[in-house]
Amino acid sequence: MHTRNDATFVHTKLHNRVGHFILLRSWPLLSSLHLKMESAQMGFVLDAGTIAERVTMKWRFEDILTFVRVMESGSITAAAERMNSSKSVLSRRISNLESALGVELFQRSTRHVKPTDNGDAFYERMIPLIHEINQTVEGLSTTGERSLRGQLRITAPMSFGAMYLGPVIAEFAQRHSGLELAIDYEDKLVDLVQGGYDIGIRIGHLRDSSLRARKLCDCPRVVVCSPSYVDAHGEPQSVAELANHQGIDYAYVHANRLWQFEPEGKGGSPVNVSMRSRIVINNGGAMREMAIAGLGIASLPIFLAADGLREGTLVQILRNYRLTPYTISAVYPPTHHVSTKVRTFINFLVQFFTAPLPWEDDEAGQQALRRLRSIRRPDG
Repeated sequence: MHTRNDATFVHTKLHNRVGHFILLRSWPLLSSLHLKMESAQMGFVLDAGTIAERVTMKWRFEDILTFVRVMESGSITAAAERMNSSKSVLSRRISNLESALGVELFQRSTRHVKPTDNGDAFYERMIPLIHEINQTVEGLSTTGERSLRGQLRITAPMSFGAMYLGPVIAEFAQRHSGLELAIDYEDKLVDLVQGGYDIGIRIGHLRDSSLRARKLCDCPRVVVCSPSYVDAHGEPQSVAELANHQGIDYAYVHANRLWQFEPEGKGGSPVNVSMRSRIVINNGGAMREMAIAGLGIASLPIFLAADGLREGTLVQILRNYRLTPYTISAVYPPTHHVSTKVRTFINFLVQFFTAPLPWEDDEAGQQALRRLRSIRRPDG
């Protein structure tokens, strides 16, 4: 058993997702070695001449969390508002952390803070660690059907999120008043681990095999245009004729996948079409609006096209040909322990995205909400 002096001894463990322990003691010789080793592993270098002066400084987990919030918010002012604290308190925490580490994490001006290379490296290493710590603590403190605590960070495609996730998240939030929710609607694919997200909604073909996934539903795709486009340019009668028309493409999916049709016969290969894309957009809802305006032909998931088809602002063409369907999935980072908040929210999503799916007709959406409200509410 070690004999310790509370004034000179700090013993801190952080456990990351691969089971590595960071151990820091403030004994002079051992601290010097640990600071040097850990800083090298994190991608920044301490000045060897200042290590002896830094070992008496104790970094605090609160200072690291403050650093992360400043990185995410883009400024100390925004971070202070988000944390309900003052700029002076946050500035002091950042300064204390820099002194403890012996490196500069931000370049400061009168209006902005810009992360240094050391700051970027430190942030990238810390995000997975903090994520794992939060999951572990919340997994131990939340059991059974009790109300959830902590924070749940979700990322989802913008149009899908705005159209269909809002009611789900609102109902979930009402059931778990102690849970903080941070939702980012972003069409561009984001790194869940580096971004510190608990759950992501993915539409299409899953490319990152390291993520765990739970299928929510299948999502057929349809080829659509406006009635005015058909009047002006005619309707293509075959997949091959699409090459003679104007396409509306999605910026985050390669054209070969966007315009990929199922084989015409058994054992055949998918059919890819080279479209002349006059317009390329990074949002599915904007693609739909361009198609409604008569600017070209679009390949859309059915949840985006359904309202326009019912209202007559869009028409489906090439009905005898099927685009390769998408899958809508909930994905989450690989971990030895799936936190209760993640598991509970995914189960909530599964209940909502059960046939009849909410975009199939007006009544289907109401049925989906009734399914959620029939789930027993948590205790406490």
